[in-house]
Amino acid sequence: MERLRPRMRRREDEAVFRGAYDEHGAELFRFALRSLGDRGLAEEITQETFVRAWRSRERFDEGRGSRRTWLFAIARNLVIDAARARKSRPASDSGGRETADSSVEDPAEGSLRGMLLSEALESLSEDHRFVVQEIYFRGRKYSEVAEEAGVPSGTLRSRMYYALKSLRLALEEMGWPDER
Repeated sequence: MERLRPRMRRREDEAVFRGAYDEHGAELFRFALRSLGDRGLAEEITQETFVRAWRSRERFDEGRGSRRTWLFAIARNLVIDAARARKSRPASDSGGRETADSSVEDPAEGSLRGMLLSEALESLSEDHRFVVQEIYFRGRKYSEVAEEAGVPSGTLRSRMYYALKSLRLALEEMGWPDER
């Protein structure tokens, strides 16, 4: 019976990944294609996304984010690697056209960043999420938010410090590259 458990688990994992491919494969392909502008490379990125996800399936934690977000984070990292590799090669016949390497952010990239950030914010405690939203995103002053929350300004600053630390860790675990 003990020998059957790993096989049963593997079949369950395979079924989950088939479903994930059916559900997200086309969307991941479109993301890679829009980002890189190369159909063949986009197909490779999509395939490699699922290979890497399969190899690291034990590390996936639904409590940290959705399977979709996890897959997009893997794909995003692969797209970035492919774009960097393309940039390091000598230019061939691009003819001055804009590519995925340009400084203009792809709308899909912005959407993915928003999804990752939203899920990472949800992983914070209510107090930490509140201070990040009010001070960082709404641009309010510490003193104003501290008065509203009924806590000293120093406490709020401490919460912000630990909130940003937790947020950074959550984003790294989701595959967000460290762009400091």
